[in-house]
Amino acid sequence: MSIEARLQELNVELPAPPPLGGVYKPVVIIGNLAFVSGHGPLKSDGHYITGRVGAELDLDAGYQAARQTGLSLLATLKDQLGSLDRVKRVVKSLGWVNCTDDFVQQPQVINGYSELMRDIFGDDAGVGARSAIGTNVLPGNIPVEIEIAVEIGD
Repeated sequence: MSIEARLQELNVELPAPPPLGGVYKPVVIIGNLAFVSGHGPLKSDGHYITGRVGAELDLDAGYQAARQTGLSLLATLKDQLGSLDRVKRVVKSLGWVNCTDDFVQQPQVINGYSELMRDIFGDDAGVGARSAIGTNVLPGNIPVEIEIAVEIGD
């Protein structure tokens, strides 16, 4: 089954790829690896989800923000690669959670992204190495930023 068909089956709609927010490339390809710059939770209406987890946002809202960040990452990959079918597997993901000092459930927040990748690419190809880190602030007060590396094919 193609990834496009899988997205339709899961009733998943990708937002438009986000605009650049600085001097960087959204994706850098070296050999069969695509390194995707950090993304935030861009919604289909062009606005970002904002707020700190543990303050304005609870665990579930943080989880949903991480899921939305995954959709944004997929939108960029599709735009840059031409098709998500070129993605062979998720290799590495690094997620930051904008949270209060006493919030300690960063892995559960980033699961919103990880479970989306697993559901789309499968139990093996969709699950890679991962880190989930708490921080006191992210650009634009977004609750989650995630960067990834994926293996690609032709």
